[in-house]
Formats: sequence, C-alpha cells, structure tokens
Amino acid sequence: MPGPLDGIRVIDLTTVVSGPVCTMILADQGADVIKVEPPGGDITRRTSGEGQMTAMFVSSNRGKRSIALDLKQPAALDALRRLISGADVLVQNFRPGTMERLGLDEPRVRATNAGLIYVSISGVGETGPYVKKRVYDPVIQSLSGFADVQADQETGRPKMIRTIVADKTTAIYAAQAVCAALVARGRTGQGQHIRLSMLDTMVAFLWPEAMTQYTVVGREDAPQPAPRPDLIFETLDGYITVGSLSDPEWRGLCGVIGKPEWIEDARFRTPFARSMNGAERIGLVGAILATGHSQDWLDRLDAAEVPCAPVLRRADVMNNVQVVNNALIELMEQPTLGTVRQARPAARFDRTPARIAGPAPRIGEHTEVVLAEAGYSAAEIEALKNSKAAKSSG
Repeated sequence: MPGPLDGIRVIDLTTVVSGPVCTMILADQGADVIKVEPPGGDITRRTSGEGQMTAMFVSSNRGKRSIALDLKQPAALDALRRLISGADVLVQNFRPGTMERLGLDEPRVRATNAGLIYVSISGVGETGPYVKKRVYDPVIQSLSGFADVQADQETGRPKMIRTIVADKTTAIYAAQAVCAALVARGRTGQGQHIRLSMLDTMVAFLWPEAMTQYTVVGREDAPQPAPRPDLIFETLDGYITVGSLSDPEWRGLCGVIGKPEWIEDARFRTPFARSMNGAERIGLVGAILATGHSQDWLDRLDAAEVPCAPVLRRADVMNNVQVVNNALIELMEQPTLGTVRQARPAARFDRTPARIAGPAPRIGEHTEVVLAEAGYSAAEIEALKNSKAAKSSG
C-alpha cells in the first residue's frame, strides 16, 4: 500500500542535514524524491573516509533517487529546469542569493510551474546583518539561546548539546510545512514559497518552556527557579532518571524513598515551591537514590506511578525492551556498506503506511532514468554525459 505522499515528486537540491532529512521524511511517506547532486556528490558522502557512502549520508538520504548534474554548465541547468517544471515540491538550502544567480529563484521557476511548493531553508534568514554568514548547527545553538539553556550550573559557561539538534529540528519543521502547503494547494490549486531558517526554528522550539522568563512583558525580573542539576541520578550500579511534576507523583516519590515528611515540607509542598527549590530537592533525592540499585528503584517507582527510566548508553538503545517491542530499528541492505540499522519512520499511518523506501543512492545512480522520464532521448542523455554536464554511476 503506498504512503500518504504517493504521487508527489520532490526535487531535492539540499546538502548536509537539514534539507536532506526533510526530504527523507517525505520519501518515507511515499514521495518520489530526486536528489540533485554535483558530480562529486553531497559533502556528507565524504565525512568518514569510506568512499561515497557514509552512515550519515545513508541516514539522511535513504529512499531517494540521485541525479548528478554540474550546474555550472548551461545544459545541466536546462535539465534541472525541465525536472522542476514537472515537480510538486522543490527544496533548496543554498546560501541566500545562489538560486538567483543560477536563474532558479522562486519567481522565475513559478512562471513555468504555478503549483510548485518552493522551500528555501537557510541558516539565519534571507536578510539582516548575518545573512552572509556561513552557518552550521553550533552557530545556531549559540545564537538561539540553546547553548545558554545547557550552561554549566556552577560556572555559568554555555554548553552545546552534542547532537545537531538545530539541523534535525529544522528538517522536521520543513517537512511539516511542505505537507501543510500541499493541503493548501489542494484547496486553491496554487503553490507557494516557504521560507524557513534554522534560527527561526530554534527560537520557536525553545519558547514554550525555555523562554518562560521572557514571555510576559514587564515581568522579566520575576523570581526564577535557581539553576538545578539535570534529572540523572547515579545508583549503586548505574544511572536512572526520575521526574515528579504533579503532586501525586511527588507523593509517590516521597513514599518510595522513605521521606513522607517532604510531602508537607514548605520547600516542596506545591509544584511552584518544588520548582523554586529544585536544586535542593534534586540533591536530596539524589543522595537517597545513590544508596540503592537501579532496577529496584525503577520497579518501586513504576509501582507508585512515578515517571522513571534507566539512562541507556547509545549501544543499549537498540536492545531496550520498549524499543524492540515497538520495532523502532529496522535492518536494510545498503550497497557498498552491507547491512545497516535505520530508525523506522516515527509517524505511523494506519491506511497509508510510511516505510523506508530503500537504500541511499550512489552518486548519479538514477541520472539516466530520471532524464528519460523528463523526455530526454538516449542520444541526448549520452551527449549530456559526454560533456560532463551530467554524470551517471552506471
């Protein structure tokens, strides 16, 4: 059974992570994604010294078709324009101004494809004093306040989270925006231009709880909770996490750790008091949890309906009983690499299921078939290859 985006064709002009993961989500959901690469391929093909297929590339580009075009050549640009004219969605994350120089900016493209959803992903937006900056994930973590959220509790030194959270979050926002624009096109018949920056995304992402101090105008100086440790607690044989936001959860935790008197303690009696005294509360709880074993605490906390879990090392995630039960990790064969693990699509559809559509493509693996679908003859395709305007892995 085809996925919910079956019949939607996407031209993917993106590189690295934010754009490729966006279009990979669309491919998982049934779209035909044509990845347009330079003859040397996406930079993530070369990040590990393993040739043109790396773990990062596979995990950002599975299920796509690849066509290799040298966009410095007019014949390659003509081929790309022909592909775009028959597409539903175009996604690009070139630096601002690049698409204009190529003659592929949104107004000119729309002249030949009124229904196109044109998506521009940037680092910090398309205008402003930072517009010419080269931007990667650490720059956005720094600009958005994300590094401040992670700041060391004792020294105040900002710290970055050790995953490219801005790239991947932007990919999810972009994929959702594409689907919303396709719904709107279904009503109006008109395409539109979606502009999305990593900075915009992360500011929006942080706002619901990390920016509460700055939400109500004029109350920025209101008392705030003191900096607190994270909710990872060391036990005699490992680490667990425990949370107790609501009053029933706090009562349950107090019962499990043998401190019923804390239920009515003025420092902890209400959610607000527990928040304001979070560092002290977490320290006291941690000192008790350190005296027992992980599984014993987890069993007792689960029985009391207190949110808790083991803190898994990455090597343990794929064998965790809940992960295995939900079949979150799938195996697939990736040419040149062998068997690889992939996380299955997170959203499950009961009538139009998403699925991993296949392995990641080699550079230009589908150049000939994609050009043929666009109306090029065998002789014309051979001429493009001979002039090096196009490249085929075949």
